[in-house]
Amino acid sequence: MKNLNFRVIIRKEPEGSYTAIVPTLKGCITWGETIEEAMKMAKEAIEVMIESMQAKGLETKI
Repeated sequence: MKNLNFRVIIRKEPEGSYTAIVPTLKGCITWGETIEEAMKMAKEAIEVMIESMQAKGLETKI
């Protein structure tokens, strides 16, 4: 599998947690209590989303 790079936008929420949004992958949004946790969760969400796309036979030209 080739290495892919994705831009992740981290947004601090009013209650103190952090939302991680991956604009390239529509609907790929997650969160964490810290920036580090939000980034870890974003990486996992990206992996799951790509695996799901491949399982459905969708092109993953990103």
